[in-house]
Amino acid sequence: MTSKGSIRAHPHSVAELCEEGKRLYADALRSGRVARAEAAAAPCLVEFALLHPDPDDPEWLRPVPPTTALAQRLRPIEREIQDRRSVAIELTEVFEPFLAISAQDRSTVHSITVLEGSERINASIKVAIAECQSEILTVQPGGGRSEEILREAVRRSQTVIERGIRMRTLYQHTARHSQGTIAYAEYMRQGKVEVRTLEELIEKLMVFDRAVAFIPAQEDAQVALELRHPGLVSYLANVFEQLWQRASPLLEEAPYGPPTNGITGVQRSIARLLVEGHVDEAIARRLGMNVRTCRAHIAKIAAALGSGSRAQLGYLIAQSGILEQDKPQ
Repeated sequence: MTSKGSIRAHPHSVAELCEEGKRLYADALRSGRVARAEAAAAPCLVEFALLHPDPDDPEWLRPVPPTTALAQRLRPIEREIQDRRSVAIELTEVFEPFLAISAQDRSTVHSITVLEGSERINASIKVAIAECQSEILTVQPGGGRSEEILREAVRRSQTVIERGIRMRTLYQHTARHSQGTIAYAEYMRQGKVEVRTLEELIEKLMVFDRAVAFIPAQEDAQVALELRHPGLVSYLANVFEQLWQRASPLLEEAPYGPPTNGITGVQRSIARLLVEGHVDEAIARRLGMNVRTCRAHIAKIAAALGSGSRAQLGYLIAQSGILEQDKPQ
């Protein structure tokens, strides 16, 4: 409990002196003293020892010179700095032999970093975008992106456009049926951004300035690898370049040729994978479509070739010659 004559402390530190305290302390320095009754409006001045009783008249308070007050407060801080500097020197001496060992093979330090959780993955990608100076390469397998994903892509890409960074993105042919993806590609044309599509793609990939790359480590996209090893990043960039050369610009003509015997280009691709022995789910994943759409195409192929069973369908595809059109001349 506070006694009747004690001083009520202000809820602030001396480094955050209140406005009334600043005014009264300045007045006391100018006049040499300040009335105790007036100083009651800023009890912090006595609490912080900026005012002390006048030995000749108890109704007045005299100011402590600011140089003295400052020195009193800096002294413990300087001692703490000295103590921390001593600890820093000790730590440096302890780690010095380990630093020497590490310096012998810096090429492998942090070359592969495991990122767990979408929050950490996105944070690392944001850092890579901020540090990027000239080029971004991305592979986005699957069909059309959702509106939410496309909005996030536009937001991220805006700074890329403004900074004049070249960006190339690969989608799968199925993305051509997504109006949102088409609109995104149209919007991105204002910058150094190109979008192409390919029938089949590798897993998701992002490469920044050919110095850092990101690849998924799990199918659920909750674990990714951040790669900074020059050899690995260069290899992935070269894989991208090979895919890019085979891809077709998204905003130009369709990549598939005309239907053959009533079977479209995408259905020929499905037929080829059927002959290779892939199940429906694997075919859908490789071509970037959902399983229901894939099975609808398989049904149309079976109807066109007059197949009554899955086993017969594979034989009829092989005998029909419909896959010959996809072979290079």
